[in-house]
Amino acid sequence: MTMNLTSSAFQHGHEIPQRHTCQGGDLSPPLAWSDVPANAKSPVLIVDDPDAPDPAAPKIVWVHWVLYNSSPTAGGLAESAAGVQVPPGTLAGTNDWKRVTYGDPCPPIGRHRYFFKLYAIDATLPDLGKPSKSALEKAMKGHVIAQAHLLGTYQKD
Repeated sequence: MTMNLTSSAFQHGHEIPQRHTCQGGDLSPPLAWSDVPANAKSPVLIVDDPDAPDPAAPKIVWVHWVLYNSSPTAGGLAESAAGVQVPPGTLAGTNDWKRVTYGDPCPPIGRHRYFFKLYAIDATLPDLGKPSKSALEKAMKGHVIAQAHLLGTYQKD
């Protein structure tokens, strides 16, 4: 069985609606996950953009959102969860704006890809403070038992 990650706001590979970007409501999109393995203890969500700053010449992967220790039975996140309306026990890491909430897509040039990556891990992680993406990836190394991703794109008007 394959773990799934979807959004009612956009389909995989399609454009993220403006309301979920810096040109709209700046709201995190609703996310739903299913088929999480029975032995999963904690979903981890990382949202990043590998096309920064320019898709024609990417230089960095820009991190938009980092969440961990969510409940494996939560089934997802409501629209505008943004790190404050998350399932009990969920902890937030620091994105590249140095914030612990959702950082909306706001590409400076061109159409960027945004990867919403969900990992099921077989452990509940200790409170890592407000870890960066790389610190969280290091902490979950060896514990990933399943993963799913959702791809959205966006280009400013």
